[in-house]
Amino acid sequence: MALEPNPALVEHSRKRAESLQNRIADRITAFAGSMRFVYLHILWFGAWIGFRVEHYPFGLLTMIVSLEAIFLSTFVMISQNRADAKHQVVADQQWRTVQDEDKQNEELLDLSRQILELTKAVHAYATARAEAAAPTAAHPSGDDARPAT
Repeated sequence: MALEPNPALVEHSRKRAESLQNRIADRITAFAGSMRFVYLHILWFGAWIGFRVEHYPFGLLTMIVSLEAIFLSTFVMISQNRADAKHQVVADQQWRTVQDEDKQNEELLDLSRQILELTKAVHAYATARAEAAAPTAAHPSGDDARPAT
């Protein structure tokens, strides 16, 4: 059985997807966090060095990689912010659920108290009626009286 996605997260994703910047950042982050990205860099660095695009100590390659690291670290922070925002959406929804359940529990406790009070009142009424209808000790000829043998 497949779990349905959290409706709050679905709505959060929908709102996030409305922004072009968010869609671009999400795609870059998804690509940079993949093995395709790693393989591409292995091929790129291997070709750069193997085809001797520049000579050792590879100053241009070092500068390119440094700039890439700066941008990728920014995308990592964007990704962390996105994850934090998702966690906050879930936490907010769970808090609302807890508050709703707390309210329902208070209502149920109130109803239980009312039922207890009504039960006590009915019991007191029934006891009073039973005592009023019971024969007294001076007149043993009530319903419980047995015929003499």
